Amino acid sequence: MSEVASTPPGKVTQSAVPASAKLGTAEVNDTKFTQVGSQSLATQTALNEAANKQQILNMEKGAELDRVNAEFFAGQDIRRTQSAGAENRLATKVAGEETRATQRVQGEEDRASITTTGLEYRRGIETAGSQDRQLRETAGAQDRLTEAGRAAEERLTVGKRGEEERAAIRETGTETRSLRETEGAQQRKGIETTGTQERLSTAETGKQQRLGIETTGAQDRLGTAETGKQQRLGIETTGAQERLRLGTAGQEQRATVGKTAQEQRTTDLQQEMFRRYKENRDYEQARGSYRV
Repeated sequence: MSEVASTPPGKVTQSAVPASAKLGTAEVNDTKFTQVGSQSLATQTALNEAANKQQILNMEKGAELDRVNAEFFAGQDIRRTQSAGAENRLATKVAGEETRATQRVQGEEDRASITTTGLEYRRGIETAGSQDRQLRETAGAQDRLTEAGRAAEERLTVGKRGEEERAAIRETGTETRSLRETEGAQQRKGIETTGTQERLSTAETGKQQRLGIETTGAQDRLGTAETGKQQRLGIETTGAQERLRLGTAGQEQRATVGKTAQEQRTTDLQQEMFRRYKENRDYEQARGSYRV
């Protein structure tokens, strides 16, 4: 734009304009018209240069902030990775120690169980041997008593037979029949006595054998019950150690996951704040350029 200034005749008024501006002067009816240069173009040029410099400065600051944030986020990633690795190594170390401790306790319990089983087995064998020896001794004593009774009865029978024979020699047929009757009675009595002694001996032998078998069975049941008890205690101890190990490992894993998730949320929040900052910066730059 240009402005037209009116001056009195004979006088010329010239405005201060840049030397590079081309001005024109005309005179009509003793009135001179002078074209004065406008400040709008120079002002616009200066504003554009200032806006360009400001935009360049903003871009440089934005790039510098990007580099700083990139370095910070890279450091955060490295620290998070190192923390996760340390937690994983610690969890693995604790799990290994618990596993070794569990295996050591399991071995000790197994050895104790085997020792107890062997001890009870030996005691059972010793008890069975003792009972068997007592049974054989009782059977031998009963056999000897039976043989002694039989021999005594036979001696009595032979003595009685001799007496009867001598009486038969002294007497006639009646004495002989009486001798035969007495001899038969004595023989039957001897046989009955022998059978009674043998039955008593057999009954006593069976009784002692049953007592020995019952004692052996009771010892075996006690040994088996004790072995089962030790095995159950060992299994319960193993289960408790395993549950404790799994609980500790799960707790460590949950703590690691929680810490990792917290760090991830912190990183995501920082990235979101940086994204909003960049959007606001771009918006402010665009609005500033639009105003210019």
